[in-house]
Amino acid sequence: MDRETKEQYFVIIQAKDMVGQMGGFSGTTTVTINLSDINDNKPIFQQKFYYMNISEAAPVGSTIGKIMAEDSDIGENAAMNYVIEGEESLVFDIITNNETQEGIVILKERVDFESKRRYSFRVKAINRQMDDHFMKEGPFEDTTIIKISVEDADEPPVFTSQNYVMEIAEGATNGSFVGAITARDPDNANSPIRYSIVHSTYLKRLFSINAHNGTIIITKLLDRETAAWHNITVTATEMRNPEQVSEVTVYVQVLDVNDHAPELPKHYEIYVCENARSGQLIQTISAVDKDDSVEGHHFYFSLAREATNNSNFTVRDNQDNTAGIFTAKNGFSRQEQFAFFLPVLIVDNGTPSLTSTNTLTVSVCDCDTEASAQSCRFGAFMFSMGLSLETLVAVLACILVILVFFLAMLVLRQRRKQSLFPDKPEEFRENIVRYDDEGGGEEDTEAFDISTLRTRTVMREHKSRRNITTEIQSLYRQSLQVGPDSAVFREFILEKLKEANADPTAPPYDSLQTYAFEGTGSLAGSLSSLGSSMSHVDENYDYLTERGLDFKQLACMYDPNNSTRD
Repeated sequence: MDRETKEQYFVIIQAKDMVGQMGGFSGTTTVTINLSDINDNKPIFQQKFYYMNISEAAPVGSTIGKIMAEDSDIGENAAMNYVIEGEESLVFDIITNNETQEGIVILKERVDFESKRRYSFRVKAINRQMDDHFMKEGPFEDTTIIKISVEDADEPPVFTSQNYVMEIAEGATNGSFVGAITARDPDNANSPIRYSIVHSTYLKRLFSINAHNGTIIITKLLDRETAAWHNITVTATEMRNPEQVSEVTVYVQVLDVNDHAPELPKHYEIYVCENARSGQLIQTISAVDKDDSVEGHHFYFSLAREATNNSNFTVRDNQDNTAGIFTAKNGFSRQEQFAFFLPVLIVDNGTPSLTSTNTLTVSVCDCDTEASAQSCRFGAFMFSMGLSLETLVAVLACILVILVFFLAMLVLRQRRKQSLFPDKPEEFRENIVRYDDEGGGEEDTEAFDISTLRTRTVMREHKSRRNITTEIQSLYRQSLQVGPDSAVFREFILEKLKEANADPTAPPYDSLQTYAFEGTGSLAGSLSSLGSSMSHVDENYDYLTERGLDFKQLACMYDPNNSTRD
């Protein structure tokens, strides 16, 4: 049986009893038989040749086309793999779609129309599952041929190298040659190329490139100690198609030139005791150099020529880029000389060698049992600042005097703030006057509405100022009707009136309070003696005369008859 020919069979089965006798019964049923598949068929290509095209500008991973071999089997027996034969497997690849069993041809490596325009290779389709019973019938595979044509495309320029490394000495003059780069148009059109430096205005000030031949020169002196390497990005653009642009990195190394003399790495604070002996080591020094030495730095130390004969110290080279400072005599005196200046000569091993003179300051210290190194350093610091002990004491005294004067000014200013208006404490009182405290009458509250004073902004109408002098004089005349007619009393009121008119700090007229008379609308009655129902005639002021001369005059003011009796 062949499943590929007929996959299913239906069989009718009949059963009878009492075979050969009358009266027997029978029954039938249908049996369905399905044939299971085995891998007895190989894959077969329907086409012997497949033709495809690919652009040279296509990226890696691009799909080129599809192929398919048919297999009469089903399921796993129909699963297959596609294999490319030959060297083209490095450029192309085929993957299988597990659902459709199609072979998808993809680009594994970029192609170049100018290098190779056509590719032809054989492809096998092989079953994944094999049945050993059918191996004798031959291999279960089939072969086809794929032909791929490469299409031309306008490509960007191509540099002769992926990156460039160049060198130039830091002492080179402006316009010195650094190197050259080259790019070409890979297309047959062979378009001319234009070069330029991009991405950095700073690099454009240091380097320049010829737009036509790619020659790079310097336009400014280079300093290796500032920057030992410069990374330049150069672009190549097709002149016929400016959209086609390529970039390359150029690394420029600045070679070192011995242009920096050696120097001391730090400031040395050197001290020598007054009781020091000859040949005593007081300091070890070293040197540094900003230049880069291929063989390694080596420095030579010596005493400067001008200080060789009359120096109190010597310099001994240790041959390891360090040197020792030694005393050349016994004993030193601070009274004679507080410090010594020692010029030291340092020479490097560069080509050409450079020399520098560095001056060391050696301070003399009193190194007895009571003195300390700190006091010696303090004296050396004052000496370096050009200050003596007496000068320092005078400066500190001046600072102390200024500080005391400043504190005294602060204290005086604080006391003045606390003693403002010390003689008139009674004038500091609440300025809000209420007019509804007595009685129930309305004539007591005719002055003004206090609520208007509590608003932030009051729009006042322009009114002419009342003649307050005339009003006060009118009130005074009214007061004469209820008060004593005394010349002293009138002079007192007029004097206070003049003072109020002449005083610019007096309160405004609308806050002036008058006690000469009251309204009559209050049911509570008046509390003022001026409005009392009892006349002053009914009062007896004799008791005031017993209190002295001053009270006797006051009794005369209220009781004229009292003066008559006297």
